[in-house]
Amino acid sequence: MAGGGFCRLPNGTVVVALALNGPVGGSGPGEPVRVLVHAANRARALTRLRNLGLRAVYLRGNAHPPTPDEITAVLHHPDGLLWRAAPQTDQELWHPIRALLGSSGYAGPARPAA
Repeated sequence: MAGGGFCRLPNGTVVVALALNGPVGGSGPGEPVRVLVHAANRARALTRLRNLGLRAVYLRGNAHPPTPDEITAVLHHPDGLLWRAAPQTDQELWHPIRALLGSSGYAGPARPAA
């Protein structure tokens, strides 16, 4: 699913919003979700998602930038990573990224034991 954008904040950081297909075991297999990431720049925002196992994450263009309400939500969350179903149904609240990725906190293949 394509769609996303970013907004540069006055302090130089960015908020990136992406529409992605949810991983299996998250909100539902393949259900679209809107993910918000707060980071120092666009590259770091995408790296934060890739480090969680969401490997095929790209930002092409700025067609669907975050709304002011989305920016406020991600700035007030301690992790700076939020998601909710897209399109939004009723009054759904934002969820921390851990709720999307499951108990392992990782969306990719099983990690080898250390």
